[in-house]
Amino acid sequence: MDSKKTDSYRTLARPSEVAFFKDRKSKFYGYAFPITEEDDVKPILQQLKKKHHTANHLCYAWQLGIENKGYRANDDGEPMNSAGMPIYGQIKAKELTNVLVVVVRIFGGTKLGVGGLIQAYRTTAQMVLEASPIVEKKVLRKFVLHFGYEDMDKVMRIIKQHQLEIVSQQLQTNCTYTIAVRKDKAQQIAAIFSTLHKVKVGKLD
Repeated sequence: MDSKKTDSYRTLARPSEVAFFKDRKSKFYGYAFPITEEDDVKPILQQLKKKHHTANHLCYAWQLGIENKGYRANDDGEPMNSAGMPIYGQIKAKELTNVLVVVVRIFGGTKLGVGGLIQAYRTTAQMVLEASPIVEKKVLRKFVLHFGYEDMDKVMRIIKQHQLEIVSQQLQTNCTYTIAVRKDKAQQIAAIFSTLHKVKVGKLD
């Protein structure tokens, strides 16, 4: 867990443009993507394999999570730690999370050596991240509210007053709202809703 504050995090606003780097006829194409879960990775890799069907290596690294980060680095057949870890190093250097960086290599006929590969993958990752739009997002906590229709106005007044996000709502016999709250305001908001005696407040995460 990071020692820094964990009420916000840095990630990408949108997928990057391609970055291009060349060393001794080997071509390196860099891409960066915002992701929210590990399942996002495979479809992106498949898409890039189709785009670069002559590529020899498709190396990548990702980092996910805010308070408890997880990562993976993949060399895709390059010498161990010569590709994935240099890419991951750039993700860490930019203090990013929920991000995937992929570097595609098309071999040019001349071996670069481990040192050359590390430099090429690191440089390409650095280039694509420096050209990517980075945003700082607030960490959100989700609460579920259970209440009757007679308390709808009171609940909506609090939601509007504190500019809370309604993630989902179910209006059946009773009302169930899932709301998203900034982490640093979560306890305060939960306490406000708890003062409404007929409103039950449950924490999702």
